Amino acid sequence: MLLAVDTSTRMVGIALYDGSQVLAEMTWSSHSYHTVELAPSVDAMLEKTGISVGELSALGVATGPGSFTALRIGLAFVKGLAFSEHLPIIGIPTLEIVAAAQPFADTQMACVLVAGRRRLAVGWYQVVENKWESMGNLDNLTLDEFAESIREPTRICGELNDEVRQRLGRKYKNVVLASPAFSVRRPAILAELAWQRWEAGHVDNPATLSPTYLHHGEPIPG
Repeated sequence: MLLAVDTSTRMVGIALYDGSQVLAEMTWSSHSYHTVELAPSVDAMLEKTGISVGELSALGVATGPGSFTALRIGLAFVKGLAFSEHLPIIGIPTLEIVAAAQPFADTQMACVLVAGRRRLAVGWYQVVENKWESMGNLDNLTLDEFAESIREPTRICGELNDEVRQRLGRKYKNVVLASPAFSVRRPAILAELAWQRWEAGHVDNPATLSPTYLHHGEPIPG
C-alpha cells in the first residue's frame, strides 16, 4: 500500500494505491492552510478505507517545482512518516505528474505552474518510447515571454487560470489547451509513478531528499 502526497501549490492531493487499484483519492484548493489540513485529511482517508498506518509499504511525494512553504510542509509530513514507520520514500517531480496524464501527441508539450509575481514555471516535454519525457531544464517566464516562445504546435497543460487560457488561446494555430480536468495534478498519477519506481528499486534517501522551489526571474535547475 502506497500513500501519495502532493503539496506543491495551493492544490493539495493525497491518494492510496495498492498496485492494482486506486483505493482513495482527494484533491482540494487550500488557502495556505496546508499545515492544519494535511494530516487530518490523510487520517480521514485512512479511516474511510479501513487502512492503518502500519499497513503502508511506501510513500510517494511531489518534489516541485512549487511553493517554498507548501513543499516544505508536504516533505516534512512524508519524511516524518518515513522515519517513524521505516518506509521507503519516492520523490516525483511535480510537472511529471501533469505530463503523465496527458494523451500522446506528435507535438511538443508545455506543463505549467503559476509561480507568483505574474510568472510561470514551464517544463517542456516530448513523447519518447511511449511516454512523455522532459526536454531539459524548467523555464521561469512571464506570460508574455511564454506566449512569445511558442512558435510551433504545442499542447499546454497544468495550472492555467483564466488569464493564461485567454492569452494563450489567441495563438490558436499553435496551441492546444488541455481542459481543466486534464490539467489537474492527480495524486493517483503521483502514486502510480512512485509505485513503478519503488518496484524498480529506485527509492530516495529521506534525509537528503529535497524539493525544487520556484525562483522568480531565474531559470529553475532541472
